[in-house]
Amino acid sequence: MSESNDDDTNSTNENQAATQPDQGVPPQLRIERIFLKDASFESPSSPEVFLRQWRPELKLDINTQAKRVSENQHQVVLTITITAQLEGDMVGFIVEVQQGGIFHIEGVEDNQLAQILGIACPTTLFPYLRESVDGLVVKGGFPPLQLAQVNFEALYVQAMRQQAEQKQGGAEAPSAEGSTDPVTH
Repeated sequence: MSESNDDDTNSTNENQAATQPDQGVPPQLRIERIFLKDASFESPSSPEVFLRQWRPELKLDINTQAKRVSENQHQVVLTITITAQLEGDMVGFIVEVQQGGIFHIEGVEDNQLAQILGIACPTTLFPYLRESVDGLVVKGGFPPLQLAQVNFEALYVQAMRQQAEQKQGGAEAPSAEGSTDPVTH
């Protein structure tokens, strides 16, 4: 009698396993490499800018671009351009940094992948970008520039709304060349 119970138990377990969906690979996000892709600093008004009181108006432009490198590897590049301008249209400095990362991502759906590339990856890269910007500005002879943390989730949501509005308005977003995914924000 115990044999039939064991057989019933085994067949029940097999039936449960057969009816459960295949879970596949568990979601994984791993940093493969973080690197400085490009950096530039320009102080077009030096040395005159150092003779004036330093109260600049800062203009920031930040965006993220993602590109599939292989099946599970993605390059994400976080780019920031900062222009420090004084009264009278004098430009103190212009700094641009492209902080890159290669991320191994697998076991996620396409919509989750887009969120990871647009939110998690830039959030990971931002401290490295901030350090690079600060180092360039200080080496250029200016006071440290300590950038506040950026809410990449809010930027991602805003970019998705803008893309949806463009699609509803009939305007096509410019197509990217090669295998580059569109700019997420």
